[in-house]
Amino acid sequence: MPRQLIKDGSVVDDRWTLVRELGADALSQAAIIVPLPVWRANRDALRARGDVGVWLAPSDDPADIAPDAATLPVIAVDFPQFTDGRGYSIGRLLRERHGFAGELRAIGDVQHDQLYYLAQCGFNAFSIRSDRNAEDALAGLTAFSDGYQSTTLRTPWFRRRAAAAAR
Repeated sequence: MPRQLIKDGSVVDDRWTLVRELGADALSQAAIIVPLPVWRANRDALRARGDVGVWLAPSDDPADIAPDAATLPVIAVDFPQFTDGRGYSIGRLLRERHGFAGELRAIGDVQHDQLYYLAQCGFNAFSIRSDRNAEDALAGLTAFSDGYQSTTLRTPWFRRRAAAAAR
């Protein structure tokens, strides 16, 4: 049975293989997501394939992938622990500063409680932890209706209120 993924608000089968460790045939598989160091070492060959994405660790700089952002079909950001929030910033930087318009996927310890906030930072795909149900986690996208923070999806509430008062 294929692994389930939440993408663009629906649960779908995940066609991508996440490469955490390089085995003998890891790079020969179709539709793979490789770590940034592997991308750097094999960039030209992997880029020519067209079915390769890159995943970033929390300590990776998203600027390192910026030159390739327009051509990558998927960029994944690893959340090794639920409490590690560096990936939120990486997602916003990829969308706002580096103009990435493709699939931005959260991987690792991704849970229901994070989905709404991850979506606000530009993520549109979520690989839920293997011990959790993607259908159940889907409700996390609509857990809140508004927020005070500026995000990739909205202007902060206080600015909207001030603009309405000025009219």
